[in-house]
Amino acid sequence: MSTAEYSRKLDELDRLLNDPDVPMQPDRIWSLLADVSRPELPSSALSAISGPASLGGRGISS
Repeated sequence: MSTAEYSRKLDELDRLLNDPDVPMQPDRIWSLLADVSRPELPSSALSAISGPASLGGRGISS
């Protein structure tokens, strides 16, 4: 998720929670919370996580 999209979602969440003129939308609030609490990692970070370094720095030795 881009920084702009993350910021937009936070702004929408703030509006839903704090604007007294906006009706409560629990499903949308939970969805936004899920999105901003776990922003997607770039694919390069995912490959680094799934590599040998994710085993505590111990690679496979022969």
